[in-house]
Parts: sequence; C-alpha cells; structure tokens
Amino acid sequence: MNFRKIKKGDILFLILVVLMIVPQTRQPIQIAFHSVVSLFSPSVINPKEQKEISYEPWKLKDLDGNEFDFSNTKNRVVIVNLWATWCPPCIAEFQGIQNLYDDYGKKVDFILVSDESPKAIQKFLKRNGYNIKVFTPLTQYPSYFTTKSIPRTYIIDKQGRIVIDKHGAANWNSSSVREQLDKLLTAS
Repeated sequence: MNFRKIKKGDILFLILVVLMIVPQTRQPIQIAFHSVVSLFSPSVINPKEQKEISYEPWKLKDLDGNEFDFSNTKNRVVIVNLWATWCPPCIAEFQGIQNLYDDYGKKVDFILVSDESPKAIQKFLKRNGYNIKVFTPLTQYPSYFTTKSIPRTYIIDKQGRIVIDKHGAANWNSSSVREQLDKLLTAS
C-alpha cells in the first residue's frame, strides 16, 4: 500500500473543512469571506435597462410598531436593502450601510427590510451598535423587490427608476456609491 506524503496545503484544506462544519466557526469565516467580496462597489445599471417601479402599496412596520407605506418614498432617492441577521453577506455589508446612513440618512430614504422577528433584529442592532431604522413587511413584497437570495439592495432615483440592483454583499460606503447618491440628489 502506497501512502503519499501529506502536504501543508492538504492540512490547511482539512482544517478549513472542519472549521466550516463546526457551527461556532462557520459564520465568522463566511462573514470574513464576504467582507473581502464586499470591498467592490456595486455598478450602476445602464440607463436604457433601468426598470421603473410603480410604487404599489407596500406596508411596512418599524421596530417601534409604526406603520409605513413605501409609496411615501415617491420622488425621493431611496435605498432598499433586503437582509437578515443570520445572513453572513448581510452582516459583512451592514457596517457600510450604517456608515452611509450616518451621512445620508436625512437626504436619502433608507428602507432596510427583514422578515425576522423585531426582537431578533433589535438584538442584532444593539449588539453591533447600529442605529439605522429597520422594517418588517406587513404586506407582500412588490414584484420588483422579490428575490430568492439576500442581501439584495436597490438604489432608486427620484423618478422611480432602479439605478442599482445588487445581489450579494457590496461596499455601500464607497466613494462611487456616494458620488452616485450625490448625483441622484442633485438631479431634478
């Protein structure tokens, strides 16, 4: 019987596999991976391919129990982020969204939506020191916001066109996103 010599790469691969199996280490590794992936800024959709939303009624509730209708964002620049507290790419990009909110929260409507319980969301926000407003849906998602994976983030201009539609983690606090928001805010 021939045994081949074990290489360092084999050992590292085995350790990584074991770490990914153990629940306590799996999520931190996934978050670290997605943090690297999220260093890239999302790209703007070609204007000819941008979809226009219809502002159909979409009822949401914030964590204080206040109801909000998405149609109230009409004629405003809006960021919609669909996410969850258990989602590693969502966690990886969340600090960037919070940083963007800190600077643009009074000029841009931030609509972060999670299907989780308000208690789970509040625990996540408190544990991480986030102060961004989060909503839970009261009615079905509009057809233009349906997704099979999270996070999914949209930036909508004042005319109701989706100018950015990003699946997965991204760097939302990048200079290119800030430049795009500034451009959208100054547009008529």
